[in-house]
Amino acid sequence: MHPKRILDLALGCTLLALAAPALLTAAAVRALLRPPGGVLVREAATGLHGRTFTLRTLPIRLLRLDALSRLTHVVGGEMSLVGPAPLPPGSPGADAAWRQLVKPGLTGLAQVKRGSELPWDEPLLLDQHYVEHHGMGLDAALLLRTPAALISASRRRGR
Repeated sequence: MHPKRILDLALGCTLLALAAPALLTAAAVRALLRPPGGVLVREAATGLHGRTFTLRTLPIRLLRLDALSRLTHVVGGEMSLVGPAPLPPGSPGADAAWRQLVKPGLTGLAQVKRGSELPWDEPLLLDQHYVEHHGMGLDAALLLRTPAALISASRRRGR
């Protein structure tokens, strides 16, 4: 098994276990509000080798905790903890050959840099840079920077 997959499974399972109470509470509250279409938002996403999968997300906006609801995709192997953002088929960059070389991730260069002074098209370039230079060291650095990036982005939005 590849070291990245071992990290995804070990850290993904741990984070999912820690987040489970909050996710279950949020799902119960959302179920009580009876949103049309159910508790989870479902959308098509392009994964490894261009395969399409159904991305299920529990919409929780606080500190982008909705990403934690996607941990089931990491544990299941459709996504990784670190990688380019999952994109729906047909969106700009979704069918790029470089994007199909890795699994989409919960966090990555583009996600960590979100809210910075980058021009609008920079996230695709950051995703491409990640794919071309990814490794365990870069993954570890991005995982360590993600919580601070989420808090910083939340403060910029005034939450």
